[in-house]
Amino acid sequence: MTTGTSAFGDTVSFDHRHIDLENRDDVYVVGDVHGCLDALEALLETLDLSGTDLAVFVGDLVRKGPESEAVLDRIRRSPRLLSVRGNNERKLLEGEASLPALDAADSRYLQSLPTAISWDGGLVVHGGIDPNRPLAAHSAEDVLTMRSPDGDGYDGPFWFETYEGPPRVFFGHTVLDAPIDREWAVGLDTGCVYGGTLTAYDVRRDRFHSVAGADHVERSSEKFVTLDDS
Repeated sequence: MTTGTSAFGDTVSFDHRHIDLENRDDVYVVGDVHGCLDALEALLETLDLSGTDLAVFVGDLVRKGPESEAVLDRIRRSPRLLSVRGNNERKLLEGEASLPALDAADSRYLQSLPTAISWDGGLVVHGGIDPNRPLAAHSAEDVLTMRSPDGDGYDGPFWFETYEGPPRVFFGHTVLDAPIDREWAVGLDTGCVYGGTLTAYDVRRDRFHSVAGADHVERSSEKFVTLDDS
């Protein structure tokens, strides 16, 4: 596993990529796609990215939905689209799951995905971080799957309820009935593959864009997180 230095002065034990947003115009962070190509194309049409714009995905581009290979192909071919690794990409790489049509180019792309992408003040990971530990104390598995460090999965309590940055963390993995927009945490998995939406956060303007997903997989309402941020 590659060790890198984060933008926040910590040496981390997982693959990490720091990017400079100074020469970027519009910047978005996008939630879990899960093979939903139609929703992805609809969202990208809404965002209308130009040559200096950027969209960063929170991982779980693949599995559950019907067009994982097409989603990978769409994202890896564009220099304006980046992604971190999600737990479903990890499952493919470690042989826990498979996609019949995954080719060599797809495999190389999955292998190249960092566990984290950061810029000054912002961090994109798939799962999240433990508020009780410094970033340097996290493993790749931690940030891929973090949900309830002191609880029991979807029963909570959730890491983002008590986390106080910096950095501001953008994440997926935990399915939400509506995106989370807090000072230090932005949650973007709004259940696209379960009949919810595919959501992007506009970093420059502090607002969300969402398009309808499709009901490819059934999911209990108990596995959608509803938070009262009033």
